[in-house]
Amino acid sequence: MSLSAAQQGGAPTWRQARMEMAKRLKDEEKLYLFDGTLYPVVLCPAENMEALRTLRAGPDDLVLLSFPKCGFNWMVAVLRKMMVAIKGKTFSSDMPPQIEFCSPEMQKTIEREPSPRLLGNHSHPEKLPLLYQSIRENKTKTLMMFRNPKDTAVSYFHFMNSNPALPNAEWDKFFSDFMSGNVTFGSYLDHIEACTKLVDEPNVMTVIYEELKEQDLTENVRRIAQFLEFPLTEEQVQAISAESTFSAMKENAVNTHGQFGNVLFRKGEVGDWKNHFSEAQSQQMDEEFNKRLAGTKLGAKLKYDTYCK
Repeated sequence: MSLSAAQQGGAPTWRQARMEMAKRLKDEEKLYLFDGTLYPVVLCPAENMEALRTLRAGPDDLVLLSFPKCGFNWMVAVLRKMMVAIKGKTFSSDMPPQIEFCSPEMQKTIEREPSPRLLGNHSHPEKLPLLYQSIRENKTKTLMMFRNPKDTAVSYFHFMNSNPALPNAEWDKFFSDFMSGNVTFGSYLDHIEACTKLVDEPNVMTVIYEELKEQDLTENVRRIAQFLEFPLTEEQVQAISAESTFSAMKENAVNTHGQFGNVLFRKGEVGDWKNHFSEAQSQQMDEEFNKRLAGTKLGAKLKYDTYCK
């Protein structure tokens, strides 16, 4: 059941080329503003984002919506294993796992691909209005993956300091930028808030990082497969689950993601935020979360009081 680097879409070809480009840039040159949101120059140039304005999802596609550092690459690997097992799908090593990384030429290739297509993205739903309009119109199966905001911030902080495509960061300054949305892909709390509009759609499933990490992964894989109407055998469910634990993914990262594997899969811990947040920072996050999301169905699904107190 193991996927090759090409099947994972994580072969080092496109990624390493962009990392080498990034190493030649100064920190102040690595990010740019597009439509009011910061993006990394070498990974999501403006021509990519402009082309994405016209992307639409079909009824047989699969959309994965996840803010950075909420388990996106973990879930991509799980979904691709499922699609290989059920659909015989193949994934080119030259095709990045998320649509923002795809050049206009790559996006044209995606448009010609037969369904099901896996359309993974980090973008705020309002930044890709045609995509999310088509999700509603076509009832496209969509997974929204979330992680508690405090651990997301810490993971993002370390990611910035180990990823050549992003500027280095000092924790207090990074926390301030994270809270104001002055990081790549914008504000995580804005992202969650926008997703509250999708949470009740019958074709949308909410996946929580902490539940994958701390609960029975096999049952979660089974539940996701049932939602996607993928008729996996029990043997396939067990095999995919065994190969998709965070530790297994991390151990295999060099094969699936090349030298970038250790950047993508760091700790995967729940509660690491306690090693970084000051009391004042923790309180600020609590207040902002409660102001925006307390009393919402999606806010309840995140179990903020369990994982962030």
